[in-house]
Amino acid sequence: MIGSASHPWLTPRRLMTVSVVVALLTIALKTGAWWVTGSVGLLSDAMESLVNLAAALFGLWMVTVAERPADDDHPFGHDKAEYFSAGFEGILIFGAAAAIIWSALPRLADPQPLEQLGWGLGLSVLSSALNGLLAWVMLRASRMHRSITLEADARHLLTDVWTSAGVVLGLVLVGVTGWLWLDPVLAIAVALNIVWEGLKLVRRSVHGLMDVAVDGQEQAAIDAVLTRFTLHQGGQPLVRFDHVMTRNSGQRRFVGLHMHLPPGWTLGRADDLRQQVERALADAVPALHASIQMLPDGVEPLTVDLSDPPEGGAHESHAH
Repeated sequence: MIGSASHPWLTPRRLMTVSVVVALLTIALKTGAWWVTGSVGLLSDAMESLVNLAAALFGLWMVTVAERPADDDHPFGHDKAEYFSAGFEGILIFGAAAAIIWSALPRLADPQPLEQLGWGLGLSVLSSALNGLLAWVMLRASRMHRSITLEADARHLLTDVWTSAGVVLGLVLVGVTGWLWLDPVLAIAVALNIVWEGLKLVRRSVHGLMDVAVDGQEQAAIDAVLTRFTLHQGGQPLVRFDHVMTRNSGQRRFVGLHMHLPPGWTLGRADDLRQQVERALADAVPALHASIQMLPDGVEPLTVDLSDPPEGGAHESHAH
């Protein structure tokens, strides 16, 4: 069915295109809701949808770039382009929050009556339903494609849904109590809420660009494969692995490691085992690219320990 993340139509590029269309629809609906009611809370909701549109357009561009194959200038591919999308979306959220507060403060000092709340609430609820449905589909697809762009856009849309729910609740309370000051107060609360979401997106983007290691579940899967292929003889390791280093790069994962083998093995036998390990790692962690250096047992390469300062010189690296 269309809501299933396994549906072949649900590619990152197509979903981001749908996100652009939905953002345009929600802007129209929420602007109409603000127009008929005069609510600054609904205005803040509409302004956040402008952020959704800008983020969706930039995200569409970034997933298009990320799909490009590796080339001479980018031998590891273009997958990290998606992290720029998440960071850009977080920065846009900060700008939207500032604009919302700027619009709400005058209303806090001079509250204005609201009109045609029924129409305004109806339009806001309809736009939230569209965002909620799209966010649900995008979250499911983000897990399948391991796409931070889809995940970031989905979580921002979910924030938009909760924001709209808060605004709608506030407008209902204004209609029941007559407390007009609730409208700008809720708009400011909306701004503070989306700032938190923006901080999380920027943090996630920075971590991705800094070559963060794979998550705990994926690391455990890698460790399980290496344990399975570790051979012992007479209580001593016959085949062992060390210097395991991993990193995330958008939708792809990379692992580099050393495989120590008995000196008497032929190159063909050693290469056969290496291929088995690579296939098992790829099966355990989808989109994982393994780089395995084969070494005779007792031989340790001289490498630079990246945890030491530059003046520390060359040291043997430690296993992760």
